[in-house]
Amino acid sequence: MKTIVISAVNIRKGGTLTILRQCLSFLSNLKQETGWRIVAIVHRRDLCDYPAIEYIELPHVAKSWGRRLWCEYITMHRISKQLGSIDLWFSLHDTTPRVIAKRQAVYCQTSFPFLKWNYRDLHFDPKIVFFALFTRFAYLINIHRNYRLVVQAEWLRNGFAHMFGIPAAHFIVAPPPAPAPHSASNHTKEAYTQFFFPSTADCHKNFELACQAAQLLEHEIGTDKFRLIITIQGEENSYSRWLKKQWDSVKSIQFAGFMSKSQLIATYAQSDALVYPSRVETWGLAISEFGAYNKPMLLADLPYAHETSAGCSQVAFFPANDPQALMSLMKRLIQGDRSMLSPNPQKEIPQPTAKNWQELFDHLLQE
Repeated sequence: MKTIVISAVNIRKGGTLTILRQCLSFLSNLKQETGWRIVAIVHRRDLCDYPAIEYIELPHVAKSWGRRLWCEYITMHRISKQLGSIDLWFSLHDTTPRVIAKRQAVYCQTSFPFLKWNYRDLHFDPKIVFFALFTRFAYLINIHRNYRLVVQAEWLRNGFAHMFGIPAAHFIVAPPPAPAPHSASNHTKEAYTQFFFPSTADCHKNFELACQAAQLLEHEIGTDKFRLIITIQGEENSYSRWLKKQWDSVKSIQFAGFMSKSQLIATYAQSDALVYPSRVETWGLAISEFGAYNKPMLLADLPYAHETSAGCSQVAFFPANDPQALMSLMKRLIQGDRSMLSPNPQKEIPQPTAKNWQELFDHLLQE
């Protein structure tokens, strides 16, 4: 009987929690089919409770990095000794714990080591800068103990391979599943062009560039020909409050706040184009979601955006530090000029890759 351990003590929300739930849902079914022992070491069981899985809860670990490091390199080692023979220890959150197992693997979920941070980040969210600096070193500890490293994108495989001196063949690229294509919506078309930038109120998302572009565009063509909808309210943190103070007077910008999934889908359907200037992303889920509508997308000219938009038919890129360039693209769309848009062809990703959890665990467990 094989034993698989999933460690995820720092995962509590967002996309990483979705990945944890998908992983444990698959392993729950696998346990019932094979009888293998599945152990999950998590923040809280109620966040990801699935049948036939043994849970170890460590809710105190997320309180500080000191506790997290102690857990990864001291507590996890003790737990691995107590569990006995372990065939695969799979860490879902970037660090490689010091454990006793026949085989280890790590899911590299954060792209912060590749963020080119600036002093504005330091002012609004020093934690972002800390992550950009520290996660590179956290990744390095014990990284060569891993049989495989899992990433969501080819650009991350190449980046980490170069950063850590690990052959690219040791990485498995497991991209998120592509959303199903959407047919054209039958909503009433507004008289203006609607641009949409959905994201969280984090300073690396680069909302200021989109706001600067909208302000420049207002000066050129007025306020009645376009809208830019952004999914922040202006009270979430110091960064969003600064954005609200700086650009609340720009009439074309709508501070829409957080959207539920249904609201998000409705706004995708109603919008004419996506604007996405984020300075770093592991994947860029909004690009995948909006790409399913076959509408124009104006994206930061960065590796994540090129890879996530592969296969989309109407894409244009702009420098992530140039609001004038974004403004120019928005203006051309409003005027009906789509000549700057082009298909971004799908590229074949070199093996090893995994399209689903079954393929991923086949790679991780292969003899």
